[in-house]
Amino acid sequence: MTTTMGTIRMSQRLHGKVALVSGAARGQGRSHAVRLAQEGADIIAFDVCRQLDTVPYPMAVPEDLAETVKLVEGLDRRIIASEADVRDSAALQALVDEGVREFGRLDVVCANAGIAGFAKNTWTMTEDQWEEMIAVNLTGVWKTVKAAVPAMIQAGNGGSIIITSSTAGLKGFPSAAHYVSAKHGLVGLMRTLVNELAPHFIRVNTVHPTGVNTPMIVNDFMAKVLARGGSSFNLQNALPVEMVEPVDISNAIISLSSEEGRYITGASLPVDAGYLQR
Repeated sequence: MTTTMGTIRMSQRLHGKVALVSGAARGQGRSHAVRLAQEGADIIAFDVCRQLDTVPYPMAVPEDLAETVKLVEGLDRRIIASEADVRDSAALQALVDEGVREFGRLDVVCANAGIAGFAKNTWTMTEDQWEEMIAVNLTGVWKTVKAAVPAMIQAGNGGSIIITSSTAGLKGFPSAAHYVSAKHGLVGLMRTLVNELAPHFIRVNTVHPTGVNTPMIVNDFMAKVLARGGSSFNLQNALPVEMVEPVDISNAIISLSSEEGRYITGASLPVDAGYLQR
C-alpha cells in the first residue's frame, strides 16, 4: 500500500532488501538510512563517531548514531549499527559479515561517509590534510565497496551501489584540492565498477549534491570560509535556494536503488539545484 508521510510518498519499493549505509550517524547518512527504511529496507549502518585530526568542524558522536537506530526502529525495520572507521577494512568486513548473517542478504550500498576541509591553496596544504581527506573520502569508499561486493555477488540478487561524490567531483574549487581530487576519483572508481559488476546485474552510480543542509556545512567554520569567499550557496545555485535538504539526496538514492532505476548504471547524477549550470 502506498502511504504518505509528510512530503515523502512511501511505496515499499525496497521491501525485503538490505542496505549498507556509511556515515549514518547524522546528516545525509541518517536521512538515507531513514528513507531506505521507509521504503522497506533493513539497514546496516556505521559511522566513525569521533573527531578526526584534520577536520575543522564538530563531527558526529555515538549519541547521533543511536538516534539513527531509534528512527529506523521506529519505522518497524531492523538495523545493525556500529561505530567504525571507514578506513578500517577489518571493521567494515566484520560489520558486513554480521549484517549478512543477520539479514540474509545485501542489496544496496550507500557509500556516503566523507569529510570536508579547506586550505589556503594547494601548495601550502599540509600532508596530513591531504592524506586524511584521500583516506576517508576516496580510499574509504573503495574499502566499503571491497567489503560489500562479494556478499552481493554471492547472493545473486543483483543490486545497487550509490557513491556520494559532490559537485566538486565534476568541477574544480579553489582551496580544496584534496576534496576535489577525492570526489573526482570516486567517479573513476564508479566507472570501473560499472563494467566489473554489470555481469552480476549490480549497478553503480554517483550522486553529486550541491550544498546540503547538514552539520558538515552548517557550522561556524564553514560559515567563516563562505564569508571569506564573498559568495553564498544562494548565489551559486541556479534555483533560488541556499541549500538542498538531505532528503533530496535520499530520494535520488531511493530511485537509483529501486526497480525504477534498474537500467541506470554509470550515471553521475547532479542533485544540485542547477549549480553546475552557473
